[in-house]
Amino acid sequence: MNIDFALILVVLSAVSGLVWLLDALFFAAGRKKAAELEGGEEYREPAVVEYSKSFFPVLFIILLIRSFLVEPFTIPSSSMVPSLLIGDFILVNKFSYGLRLPVANTKVLEVGEPERGDVVVFRKPRDEGVNYVKRLIGLPGDTVTYQNKQIWINGQPMALQPVGRYVGQGSNAESTGAALLMENLDGVEHQLLQMGLRRSPEGTWSVPEGHYFVMGDNRDNSEDSRVWGMVPEGNLVGKAFFVWMHWDWKLSGFVSWSRIGTKVG
Repeated sequence: MNIDFALILVVLSAVSGLVWLLDALFFAAGRKKAAELEGGEEYREPAVVEYSKSFFPVLFIILLIRSFLVEPFTIPSSSMVPSLLIGDFILVNKFSYGLRLPVANTKVLEVGEPERGDVVVFRKPRDEGVNYVKRLIGLPGDTVTYQNKQIWINGQPMALQPVGRYVGQGSNAESTGAALLMENLDGVEHQLLQMGLRRSPEGTWSVPEGHYFVMGDNRDNSEDSRVWGMVPEGNLVGKAFFVWMHWDWKLSGFVSWSRIGTKVG
């Protein structure tokens, strides 16, 4: 079951704020006057008002931060290894691609545009209750080809440089032995994995206006635009930029301190 935390925050903020407002407008003055008539000792506020006054500022601030500034996500799969690992807790910049209203996701202010090579979080097409994280490969108007484990964009090959073999730990050990390469996406360099003889979908795709083509960095172990198509612009959540925690129950000690503070890119 997918839980819409944005909707929950909006509802809780609205209810607590409304209770506080209605009490201040219609009931607080009457309680104060009654207390004065009975000796000047103010009546205790009803519990629902006390709770609303206490929680509304906190809920509203969390809603603003989560909706317009940053939002935390966790990495549950190996599709972005080696850039992001299973167990990473990442922060996503919510205003990189424009400010959007919570729940409705309507853009209210243009701030920036997605760029090739960005690590983006988005709502999966045709299953928008699920958030995915992938690397942005194709921009609107691009023609993307994936053939023989190499990307071509508008007829130009994206350079690949062998680095060695990947060695993973804990939950990420399943990718150990994969070829580790450095890819250059029009000047954006990042590492990726190739799984030897394992094959993944190949083909050529045209990216329509208002859409983006994304792929995982674990190229032969990623369900992405090669499988379910383009990501509409309205499905973008934000740009991943920071690993603030790494918690992997398969590791001794669980927390990998070396991952904390890692820049995503």
